[in-house]
Amino acid sequence: MVLNKTGSVWFYGLMLGITAIILGLALSPAVREIVDNARNTTTFYGQPGLDCSNTTISNFNKAACTASDISIFWFIGGILFIGIAIITAKIIF
Repeated sequence: MVLNKTGSVWFYGLMLGITAIILGLALSPAVREIVDNARNTTTFYGQPGLDCSNTTISNFNKAACTASDISIFWFIGGILFIGIAIITAKIIF
């Protein structure tokens, strides 16, 4: 059975959206590990980290710790949002 042009585009968009969602879910542990590594006192390579558990760090480091926490949500949420938007756009339009 051969799909017409609209059916092919809809099926391709659905595959693309599901791929984006799977990519976001697959990358979430790696992104979390990178951010946790940056927030520690030292990194894997012995370089100084942000030391976010310390209460006497500067305001600049506190802001960097908060930004690194938020980056997990924005990265993973952004990829998931793109995948859901592609699927929704193909269903609606």
